[in-house]
Amino acid sequence: MASAAASTAAVPTLAPPLEQIHQLAVELRLLLPGVRVGEARETTKEFNPETFWRRLNAAAVNVSREATTLTEVFSRVPLPSPQETQRFCEQVRAAITAIIAVYYSLPKDQGITLRKLVRNATLDIVDGMAQLVDVLFITPAHSPENSDLISYNSVWTACQQVPRIPRDNKAAALSMLTKSVDFVKDAHEEMEQAVEECDPYCGLLNDTEDNSDNHGNEEDDGLGCPNNRDLYWSEEDQELIIPCLALVRASKACLKKIRISVAENGKKDQVAQLDDIVDISDEISPSVDDLALSIYPPMCHLTVRINSAKLVSVLKKALEITKASHVTPQPEDSWIPLLINAIDHCMNRIKELTQNELELMFADSQLADDSLKI
Repeated sequence: MASAAASTAAVPTLAPPLEQIHQLAVELRLLLPGVRVGEARETTKEFNPETFWRRLNAAAVNVSREATTLTEVFSRVPLPSPQETQRFCEQVRAAITAIIAVYYSLPKDQGITLRKLVRNATLDIVDGMAQLVDVLFITPAHSPENSDLISYNSVWTACQQVPRIPRDNKAAALSMLTKSVDFVKDAHEEMEQAVEECDPYCGLLNDTEDNSDNHGNEEDDGLGCPNNRDLYWSEEDQELIIPCLALVRASKACLKKIRISVAENGKKDQVAQLDDIVDISDEISPSVDDLALSIYPPMCHLTVRINSAKLVSVLKKALEITKASHVTPQPEDSWIPLLINAIDHCMNRIKELTQNELELMFADSQLADDSLKI
């Protein structure tokens, strides 16, 4: 009897099912920072792409299967026993650990751009599983909310995206460049729409501000807009917007030409050069966004000038890197100097239109210095 009691006491007491689920969610989230910064594991084995993709796809299918099993047993009552819960949690941990290990097996020499796409897919899967476990823990199993939240969970979607990941660094580079083109295209269309409407804040004003009593005091500006510089563009603003739009069009043209060059001339084994092209091209869209935001009223011409100069710097660097790479077999190719000329023309026009404000700023600064001396 005593030995039986001692044996029973030696067995650790398992936490209740929901507590185990909560702990699982915590553990999954703790894995995310490591995946974000994780390096490829060194190995003496030669990398086999077919084996890698087969393992990654199988790992994603396994995660999806475990997510479904966990959902089924925790979306109904009664909940599984502590022992059963432990087994389900261990299976989820093993599935997540396995797909992370497959990601780590992708060497850097296969391309940084490709590794980023695989890393992002892995992060989406781990984060999606953590979200699912959180839902199972927080929302009661019998609640209609539970099934709604689970049905929209991202873990299954993330797993389904794995077979769609580009299989080499050239395909990964083209995928990233296509996204950059689309982002800049959207930004350009939004800018054009704002100019056409001539009132980017339309619908945001209070009815009292549109009171007809004030209409008699408004004067029409160049494009028929009320002369309120806090909410609308002045004639000077409208003039400055023209070269800004042209600069964004040039940005779109640069990305399109770079993408075409990579598609037509890019070599799969030139991974470093493709990575360099993608890295600098990734900077174009955020720079376009900064410029686009700065044209909205009340417009600060100096901010527009600064953001334009930053965009021009990124564009020229992208063109220089592309010109020096293998994707431009003839560096004297006419499209590169033509785009550089177009970019310079836009920037020169922006400088002309913002010069007065720049000189006023310097004059004010000089007056302030002189007053301090006195």
